[in-house]
Amino acid sequence: MLQFKPIFLGKVLREVPRAATSQRCIRTNDIENVGRTSRHQTFFEMLGNFSFGDYFKQDAIKWAWELATVEYGLPAENLWISVYDDDDETFSIWHDELGIPANRIKKLGEEDNFWTSGATGPCGPCSEIYYDFHPERGHSDVDLGDDTRFIEFYNLVFMQYNRKDDGSLEPLKQKNIDTGLGLERMARILQQVPNNYETDLIFPIIEKASNLANVSYTLADESTKANLKIIGDHMRAIVYLISDGVFPSNIGRGYVVRRLIRRAVRTGRLLGIKGDGMGNLEGAFLPKLAEEVIKLSTSIDPDVKARAQRILEELKMEELRFVSTLERGEKLLEQKLTDALSSAQRNGTPPSISGKDAFLLYDTFGFPVEITKEVADERGVSIDMDSFDVEMENQRRQSQAAHNTVKLSVEDGAQLTENIPDTEFLGYTTLSTKAVVEGLLVNGKPVEQVFEGYEVEVLLDRTPFYAESGGQIGDHGFLYVSDSGAVVEIKDVQKSLGNIFVHKGTVAKGAIDVGRQVEAEVDANLRQRAKVHHTATHLLQAALKKVIGQETSQAGSLVAFDRLRFDYNFNRPLRENELMEIERLINQWIGDATLLETKVMALTDAKKAGAIAMFGEKYGEQVRVVEVPGVSMELCGGTHVGSTSEIRGFKIISEQGVASGIRRIEAVAGEAFIEYVISRDNYMKQLCTTLKVNAEDVTTRVNNLLKDLREARNEVSAARAKAAIYKASSIINKAIDVGSSSKIRVVIESMDDMDGDALKSAAEYLVDILQDPAAVVLGSCPDEKRVSLVAAFSPGVVNLGIQAGKFIGPIAKLCGGRGGGRPNFAQAGGSEPDNLAVALDKARDELVSLLSEKTS
Repeated sequence: MLQFKPIFLGKVLREVPRAATSQRCIRTNDIENVGRTSRHQTFFEMLGNFSFGDYFKQDAIKWAWELATVEYGLPAENLWISVYDDDDETFSIWHDELGIPANRIKKLGEEDNFWTSGATGPCGPCSEIYYDFHPERGHSDVDLGDDTRFIEFYNLVFMQYNRKDDGSLEPLKQKNIDTGLGLERMARILQQVPNNYETDLIFPIIEKASNLANVSYTLADESTKANLKIIGDHMRAIVYLISDGVFPSNIGRGYVVRRLIRRAVRTGRLLGIKGDGMGNLEGAFLPKLAEEVIKLSTSIDPDVKARAQRILEELKMEELRFVSTLERGEKLLEQKLTDALSSAQRNGTPPSISGKDAFLLYDTFGFPVEITKEVADERGVSIDMDSFDVEMENQRRQSQAAHNTVKLSVEDGAQLTENIPDTEFLGYTTLSTKAVVEGLLVNGKPVEQVFEGYEVEVLLDRTPFYAESGGQIGDHGFLYVSDSGAVVEIKDVQKSLGNIFVHKGTVAKGAIDVGRQVEAEVDANLRQRAKVHHTATHLLQAALKKVIGQETSQAGSLVAFDRLRFDYNFNRPLRENELMEIERLINQWIGDATLLETKVMALTDAKKAGAIAMFGEKYGEQVRVVEVPGVSMELCGGTHVGSTSEIRGFKIISEQGVASGIRRIEAVAGEAFIEYVISRDNYMKQLCTTLKVNAEDVTTRVNNLLKDLREARNEVSAARAKAAIYKASSIINKAIDVGSSSKIRVVIESMDDMDGDALKSAAEYLVDILQDPAAVVLGSCPDEKRVSLVAAFSPGVVNLGIQAGKFIGPIAKLCGGRGGGRPNFAQAGGSEPDNLAVALDKARDELVSLLSEKTS
């Protein structure tokens, strides 16, 4: 429904008076109910019909009843109706016109039967149709929310109001209809099974999971059945999400997929599925289940089968990646739960796991916090979600750049859209035009005039400036006021409130007023750079599909003046030969000097012709198609060159992963390509001069220098090791004997500025010379900001239960550091050299005390 919100509000003109839809939906806010109730699912298909100021209540109700009782053949006596408390008109239509007995029509309050799209926006009363599985229970004391008896399968929303900021309702200019019928719920009713999971949409997946787990669904207990239902539901969601281009990651929609995959993996382990469930303990079982989902989808969505290989590869990789850390994560979680319960028992407080520990499980072991919370809830332990959120926010600040959002912050946006028409874009055919200033904004507020030096947002009736969209950044240029000499320098153009272009810039000279005529002029050089990079992006996508497979698809892009950036779905780095082939293809197409063809056609015709659409983009009935004949055809509103020869050249700068399953290529073309080549040539000339070789000999010369450097470093390292051993030999006489039953020789000393490797050599030498049992702890300050520590314990000391790895950590903390290692040898570092003496004294006291206790 949300895609139709602007139409309901009258902000966008309707293109059709009515529509019917089938929408795939993902819902995870009540995921804990999946498998536990008869109807909750993370993935479901919603069948809808909409009216945009066309038919209203009477027709919507009549047709819904006809669909349910005639087309689906549901017995009328099994159907109940709910209506909004105050909606007497709807009650009358059901009762008086369709003859539904009053005792099967329930009036419910706002919480149940008044539909809203948020705190504000289009809303209205609704009426729902319920199926009664047990009519024999009669009509008294009926609760439509009783899942054991009823299921709501059809919701009719009468979208007739707009809820304003103050909560008041104002009638919409046109009355609308928004209905939703759940496919899985109707399947359950028609197939007369006890829950949605046992329909033919999901049950074959459950049967496959049962076979892999070697259990019988029919004979299983309720807990096992619930876990099988979870897997059946989650696998549908996972397969369709990946098929639609949503790949596992730690952000946005990708996190939803990753969470569902990891929940399915853990649930499979609870069921006893090992490896791939078919004997290969190193394998993955999710791809086996995905094959069943793909088979079920073939007749209704052939795209899923076409993308099967990619889906299966992605699932296998994601499952094995999670399994590699799952066991360690489960052990840590179990330890944290045990600690929490023990602490609660001692202190008489509710058991709880800290947000920091929950974040450690999430960040290090890949446990979605929701899984941690589920497991903890099963044990009666809570999670400190507030502190978890703090940890997450800290990570986001460190690792993610803020996403820029475009918002026209005016006091009354609705009034602005009424007063200012959509901007007419002329930039495909001209880079300059006369235009009228329709509005000015300073700090988001409308003004009549703006003076020199102030930043301003200018709204024009028409413009040659391209507004940022489809990955291409907005044009730069100038607005000239001819009669006053005023100049506004434009540095960005964005779209807002429908199709209004917002020209952002600074008044460089004079003053600009609303109503003035201006000459709008785009910077031609920068526009050409953008055009070159945009067409090169299309060629890049075509080359990628040709080299690594048609199933790869765009996941984002940036078309800038100095470079292009292209994100795409792929599960491994590109090989060097693949990158070379991509560059070769693109430069070949550039050399072919192919003329581009641009057409405007119906969306359905464009798709039939094979035009590529960007996943997640919204398109109207008429679309612009940009074609490089024989190479590429895409739906695109961006600006492009007339011939591929204008691109001149193409070079990939980098290829890297940006998220799980998402790769990124950055490249240059056109003038930026020439600049890049000249820059790299200059670097090479400088390198040749420095190394005193020709360009073709640089690699050999550098390799020889690196070889010489490694040899020199090895010699220095050997010399330092010898010096360390020499210095260590001078402190052997400082060893002390500890213990009464058996004498253990102990050395704890500072080694001045010795580096970490030399310190290690000294410690190993001392343990060997002192002979078993012996313990050595050495510290040094390699420079004024660093501390190095080592602990070396012989087998006799380790056998007493004293481990170097555990011993060194607390000592290192005194120097502002941390460390660890094996039972017999450990290293640590720190950042507070002034505390080294204190740390070594502490080490001496602790070690002597431990050894005395163990040998007494």
